[in-house]
Amino acid sequence: MTDEERAERDDTTMRHFTIRNDGVTIPVSQGGRGRPLVLCPGLNSTQADLRELAELLRRDHEVVTFDLRGHGLASAAGRYSFEAFLGDLGAVMAELGRRGLAEAPVLAGYSLGADLAMHYACEHPGAVAGLVLVDGANPVPEPFITEALLPRFRAMWEGLAAQQEALRGTARQVLLTAQEIAELNLEIDAIRAGILDRYKKIDRPITMIMSTSMAGGDGEGPAAGFNLNWRAGVERLVRAHPHITTTWLDADHQLVFTHAHEIAQIIGRATASF
Repeated sequence: MTDEERAERDDTTMRHFTIRNDGVTIPVSQGGRGRPLVLCPGLNSTQADLRELAELLRRDHEVVTFDLRGHGLASAAGRYSFEAFLGDLGAVMAELGRRGLAEAPVLAGYSLGADLAMHYACEHPGAVAGLVLVDGANPVPEPFITEALLPRFRAMWEGLAAQQEALRGTARQVLLTAQEIAELNLEIDAIRAGILDRYKKIDRPITMIMSTSMAGGDGEGPAAGFNLNWRAGVERLVRAHPHITTTWLDADHQLVFTHAHEIAQIIGRATASF
């Protein structure tokens, strides 16, 4: 356990508990003061990775963080799919309901977590006060993973899975294989192709915080196309739903780690009006 993790566990204002869902143990952390806010991590990220952002948000919010199956301190699962991850979020929200939050929480998510948050709000009208979607839930007009680029993506995911070996046994571990990561990314691509109409079913305020250079890069090659596709997805969403508030940050997809202070400030301003 790191010094940072010990400090959090020694903080008597923090509460830590676990829940069971679909045979998986999910660790949950809750603390802070103010309006409740549930922060959902994304694929290959954990609540430990989001600690800086969560601590900043706890100044004005009662923040709940957790790990998705196969991530962080959550147990491994026999299956990994969008619906399985959505079930994990649903189980956390149900447990919070049983524990009695003061009011409906703001639901925030990063990357895949944003997609999960949007789908949860769509399927549970009135369950959340508003949504904050950070670099995810984007109805991109074109899929990212084409047949031509699939070998390049597979090599990247194999490298990512190999890097994860060094984190085994820590709060930042990810237990998914390269093949499981590949299958999930293909599934997410397909889901995002059909999410535009789902926004019609959400009657709560929505704030999006998006990166200008999601795929990084220097403006050339495949990354440039990915970034244009990312922006085009948000633009078509706002055209269809002009009430959605969007803020662009000059960053890549790692923005929750590199721009935590800016994101916390944007969320603070947004939730004040929810």
